Amino acid sequence: MRTLRIDIVSDVVCPWCIIGYKRLQAALSILSNEVQAEIYWHPFELNPTLAPGGENLREHLARKYDTTPQASQQARDSLIRFGQEVGFTFHFHDDMRIYNTRKAHQLLMWANRHYKQAALEMALFEAYFCHGQAMDEDDVLLSLAEQVGLSRSECAQVLADESWATAVANTEQQWLQAGIHAVPAIIIEQRHIVSGAQTTESLLKLLREILSKSPTH
Repeated sequence: MRTLRIDIVSDVVCPWCIIGYKRLQAALSILSNEVQAEIYWHPFELNPTLAPGGENLREHLARKYDTTPQASQQARDSLIRFGQEVGFTFHFHDDMRIYNTRKAHQLLMWANRHYKQAALEMALFEAYFCHGQAMDEDDVLLSLAEQVGLSRSECAQVLADESWATAVANTEQQWLQAGIHAVPAIIIEQRHIVSGAQTTESLLKLLREILSKSPTH
């Protein structure tokens, strides 16, 4: 059994990040007799300057990318279809908002110390895309952290501690300097970078290539 380190740079309000992860998960499950993955999540804020309360998602996309309502709807339809293919349900609606995710990343960084990062990451994706919860509200974040077994009071201290916000910002800057400017970015064995939500087939092909060239432990 070979152990692979996999780092994923992502944002919890990025639909392609959860699709990319689910496709990776599918590829890894096919290789479950050959490989065990150690996955680490890293912060990337798509919208670091958004004010508290966020912004209407459609209006945000129109302002940021000149996305027309028709193009926005087509993108949503595609994402829903891709989500269904990997077993994830997107619930988009006209009042859906997009948020600054700094606080969510603070908790994710802290959760890694307690082996709860993956569970919290999935809870955040589901809370936002399936239930439309606000990713910048302390109560929402603390409840989700509590649900995956983290201490609510300790998490509240993490949210209030500016050093955790600084740690997130510094980590994001390091990824930018490393050339990561879009997410998801999946880095396998700290050498092989996969940009975007690649298909399960292409990820499977890459993993097999890496396994064929790597020594077993």
